[in-house]
Amino acid sequence: MSFTYKCTVRFQDTDAAGVVYFANVLAICHEAYEESLEASSINLKVFFTNPSVGFPIVHASVDFLRPMFVGDKLLISLIPQKIGVDKFEITYEITVIEVVVAKAITRHVCIDVSSRSKQELPEEIIQWLETNRRDAKGAERRKSREII
Repeated sequence: MSFTYKCTVRFQDTDAAGVVYFANVLAICHEAYEESLEASSINLKVFFTNPSVGFPIVHASVDFLRPMFVGDKLLISLIPQKIGVDKFEITYEITVIEVVVAKAITRHVCIDVSSRSKQELPEEIIQWLETNRRDAKGAERRKSREII
């Protein structure tokens, strides 16, 4: 995978059954997304408070494969991919001790904040997408060579 983010499941992330509350998985994925932007030298304060451009999530889904508990050390791997001139998608894979426990997808569209109409992705996001996708392809090639 391209970018990886590590975090620990906290009590506040869980529900009455003691497992990560379903909606909090997306919050954890969003943390990984923010970290990947920051790792690409994108200023988060400017990115999320830019008065002219926004990137709302228009679709999200999560597949839960195993429960996650307080104290679990999560590794979130993400790969962003451009899916149009005005949108991108991020796939996430969440593992605990090398076991995949969840997979998620978020789809984002670029909009002009004042008119709420779609617009083309800005150059810094295109660069972030290309860099992370290129890194992911290299990791996938290395991984396939290791299997042989």
